[in-house]
Amino acid sequence: MDTFELFNNGKLVLPEKETGFAGIEWSKHPTFKGVELKHIITAKDTDGKFSYHLVRIASGCSIGNHTHEPQLETHEVIKGSGRCVNAGSTIPYEAGTISIMQTGVPHEVTAGSEGLYLFAKFMPALC
Repeated sequence: MDTFELFNNGKLVLPEKETGFAGIEWSKHPTFKGVELKHIITAKDTDGKFSYHLVRIASGCSIGNHTHEPQLETHEVIKGSGRCVNAGSTIPYEAGTISIMQTGVPHEVTAGSEGLYLFAKFMPALC
């Protein structure tokens, strides 16, 4: 099983509960075609402090240029390849890459030919 499938079928373990990721539905991004999200832990679980999301971007698709206020965002590339333009700098995305988008900084992500799979974290929570 590849690393993305391990995450996709993984679990969140907290002292008071355990949540299997396989039971969490993928949802289509409301704006960007070919982008799906699995909301692992959300604002309601963390009193708005942070949120974690698996992100699946289809081959050649993009999360277009945008910013987050007031969130700091991190990406951990799990599988695939692509690129991120972060504050005007292009960062190659490949498994093992971690990128940080500061609050209010424009960024965009484009998947390569095999798609791109990320673990995205937001502080404070995105949703």
